[in-house]
Amino acid sequence: MANDFKPVALTQGDAAGIGPEIIVKAFRDAPEQLQACVVVGDLAVMQRAALLVAQCEYHEPQMRMQLVRDMQQAALVKAPWTIPVLQVDQPMTADQLPAWGQISATAGKQAADCVVWAAHAALRGEVSALVTAPLHKEALSAANVPFPGHTEMLQACAAAYTGVAVQDLPVRMMLVSPELKTVLVSIHVSLRHAIEAVTVANILQTLRITHAAELAATGRQPHMAVAGLNPHAGEGGLMGREELDVIIPALQQARAEGLQVSGPFAPDTVFMRARAANGKPGEFDVVIAMYHDQGLIPVKYLGVEQGVNVTLGLPFVRTSPDHGTAFDLAGTAKANASSLIASVAMARSMRR
Repeated sequence: MANDFKPVALTQGDAAGIGPEIIVKAFRDAPEQLQACVVVGDLAVMQRAALLVAQCEYHEPQMRMQLVRDMQQAALVKAPWTIPVLQVDQPMTADQLPAWGQISATAGKQAADCVVWAAHAALRGEVSALVTAPLHKEALSAANVPFPGHTEMLQACAAAYTGVAVQDLPVRMMLVSPELKTVLVSIHVSLRHAIEAVTVANILQTLRITHAAELAATGRQPHMAVAGLNPHAGEGGLMGREELDVIIPALQQARAEGLQVSGPFAPDTVFMRARAANGKPGEFDVVIAMYHDQGLIPVKYLGVEQGVNVTLGLPFVRTSPDHGTAFDLAGTAKANASSLIASVAMARSMRR
């Protein structure tokens, strides 16, 4: 199958969260963007979500599900108001469906199984990209899934499939909005461990991965800004020496390799400098953040509805909405599908 005709795989996410609902809304509201997409999930879960959306929004006709056996059959589904679903696990019965907004080991296992199946489909070249609806980390833990989130799970799948150690297939999380891009040095670890992860090797690896990804995506060398770890980027060592002892040496080595990188800059201003606004580009193409919240807060503040999470370093394209399972909204049909639709669009623009 030529790449243009390979479907995009959408994993349904945690069945107790908003993932199934926003998938239904995305297929309903953006049918052109969702063409040749297939949901990797559970028929009963997706049918419940479609019924919820139809009943709460009084929308007719209700979206219907069509079971498919493989990706080639999924690519042929073109009927209006129809979502192709590839069943991964044993189908759920009505009484097995997890309650909306509640942590469920069953939902955690099912969601992880969908991700693993779709990752292997991507690694086999059966899909052009992978878009993942939100997982719930406590549900994964309850199901004894040994990963805190998508990024680590996909990294492990890719490493095992390609026959390399996980540490030899480094990945990074990039958050993208229409106004800002940021890449994280560390991901889902405690703040204490995140500080310990600020090393010359990790920063340099992040810069190399970001450079390669942006060069491939845009065809030009990115200008990367690096945020400091400490307030005011350490203020010359008065507020911490990580900038002097770790970050600056990493930047010097990156520049010696030909990478265009500036910093370290005060974390409270570098994101404003990189922001594209009023039709004008920012001062930098992407900001390298030292830890999870340092990078995610500014992107999400600018608008979680358009935010997209991209995993850099994988041998396939993976994107996801820049929000979680939103258990407080689950079952209300109030969730916004904009970030999922943006994730599909970005995946299509990046697909291999």
